[in-house]
Amino acid sequence: MTTDTGNPADRAADPAPGGAVDEAVRARPATALRPYVACYSGYRQRGLAPAVHRGLPSPYLTFILTLDEPLVIAGHPDPAQPPGSYPTLLGGLHTTPALITHQGAQSGVQIAVHPLAARALFGLPAGELAGIDVPADEVLGRLGPRLQERLQTARTWAERFAALDGALLRAARPSGQVPPEVGWAWRALRRSGGALPVAALARETGWSARHLQERFRRETGLTPKAAARVIRFDRARHLLAGTAPAPRLAQLAVHCGYFDQAHLAREFRALAGAAPSAWLAAEGPETAKFRNVQGGAPEAAAEWEA
Repeated sequence: MTTDTGNPADRAADPAPGGAVDEAVRARPATALRPYVACYSGYRQRGLAPAVHRGLPSPYLTFILTLDEPLVIAGHPDPAQPPGSYPTLLGGLHTTPALITHQGAQSGVQIAVHPLAARALFGLPAGELAGIDVPADEVLGRLGPRLQERLQTARTWAERFAALDGALLRAARPSGQVPPEVGWAWRALRRSGGALPVAALARETGWSARHLQERFRRETGLTPKAAARVIRFDRARHLLAGTAPAPRLAQLAVHCGYFDQAHLAREFRALAGAAPSAWLAAEGPETAKFRNVQGGAPEAAAEWEA
């Protein structure tokens, strides 16, 4: 396990003046876990103004174990799901934002899980979690609360990440149930940045477009077309927030495979609930207050291999 210290925002910070706390630590899991998990993101913040954050669509399942206070979801990607508080949370892939609130403090560890690893780690396909958030113990049983307790009693982020490595390695059950055609299609979409059309994916797998769509959605929670949108959007929003100065939207649109700037803006409004400039002003690098919660991995990582 190696901690990413290339970006100051990814390192643990000293308590701010006035007793405030702002810690953010990002690490890669143990080598044996990397086929299943992209990264760990630990966060602990105190002394913030109350805020609302958009939990954006990403190509990773959201697995959160809180440390001090529960995660409060004011609005789920599925509007039919009522608001709630979650000591632990497991969320599937989605195409609309979640609304997350805090009253001045937040703390926990987020684990970015490759969707095709859901069978191995959780014993069910990611499609069963599509668009919803559930308490992690509903899926993991007693492992969820036990693991949360170990994180709460650990003294350092390194100890917390080591505890995650051990528990998840013991829980992982490699499974051959994911069709290799679906694994290939997912990895091809990730490599292309969401640029491959469904017809091309189907042709390469030897399946019909309809059959590929059905099997792909069962394993990931999204159709290939929806997954392509999320992958393209995830790349665009990381580039928008991670580059200083922020790239011009017309250039960003071309770079990420959108038809034009208007297409990029429409997709941002659909997937983030805000125009690119409005999202960046509210939650970009200088103003982000929930930078580790439901944000996905910071950059592309090695994909899950069936």
